[in-house]
Amino acid sequence: MADYLLCDYNKKLMKSKSTRDPRKDKKKDCTSEPVCSGKRLTQAAVRKFREMIYRHYRRHGRSLPWRMTHNPYYILVSEIMLQQTQVQRVMGKYEPFIRAFPDFSSLARASLRTVLREWQGLGYNRRAIALKQIAQRVMKEFQGKLPSSVEVLITFPGIGEATAASIAAFAFHTPTVFIETNIRRVFIHGFFHDRTNIRDAEILPLVEQTLDTSHPREWYYALMDYGVMLKQKQVNPNRRSAHYQKQSPFHGSNRQVRGMILKALTAESYLSEQEIAQRLQIPFEKIKNNLDQLEKEGFIERKGNRMRVV
Repeated sequence: MADYLLCDYNKKLMKSKSTRDPRKDKKKDCTSEPVCSGKRLTQAAVRKFREMIYRHYRRHGRSLPWRMTHNPYYILVSEIMLQQTQVQRVMGKYEPFIRAFPDFSSLARASLRTVLREWQGLGYNRRAIALKQIAQRVMKEFQGKLPSSVEVLITFPGIGEATAASIAAFAFHTPTVFIETNIRRVFIHGFFHDRTNIRDAEILPLVEQTLDTSHPREWYYALMDYGVMLKQKQVNPNRRSAHYQKQSPFHGSNRQVRGMILKALTAESYLSEQEIAQRLQIPFEKIKNNLDQLEKEGFIERKGNRMRVV
């Protein structure tokens, strides 16, 4: 997560320490309780929590191909692919994509049509454009090496605060603080038993306090795997998050139509609106609206009444 969030939290913490009455501190000894008010954890609570997470990880940790590498490019590709996409789907696309584009240079040089062809099946095709743009900028501005700074990473297209922090942790072993869906699930389950409408701003301080700063990469892998287990074993704790949203149905959505259009256009040099509507058996007006949007977003270009992937 972006540094300013952590700085805000730390400033508040430092201010509260400087204005506290030390006599009240003596009355409020945290050592006998796992969690104190304000969710300040004792060292014993942190140790117990880490032991629980690591114990599960040692026994049931997932073996995923992007966990077997320290190559920043490979980790970047995996983190972009994993945005809003299930692990099993990414498993089928990650290695073929890496084989097609083994480094920043090859991805930067590739045509968008070729990149989209390799991306098919993952959805959210804007990520493919973003990944290609990242590769081009890395080659142009950073001599082919991905920057390790979160502040720089968040300036790249398609990389938000959480993705930047996760890349820094997994590729560069930086003890960043961030939340993703599995991590959120772990902390809601562990520290907010009787609460609903829980905000990420309440969870972040706990993520920071429990972070294994010596081994951030392994710690976050362990947290995520524990979160996956929780989803399988019980009602999803994330339903109690203030940020929880059910994903809208995919079938018949504009997202599905856009994917179908791009798949058709990557297979042909040029197609007209009418040809696309006929091939896909989708009403012409829906095809036209989605084509207009794809053109605005830089996926396709027109030549007369025919279109192609840029």
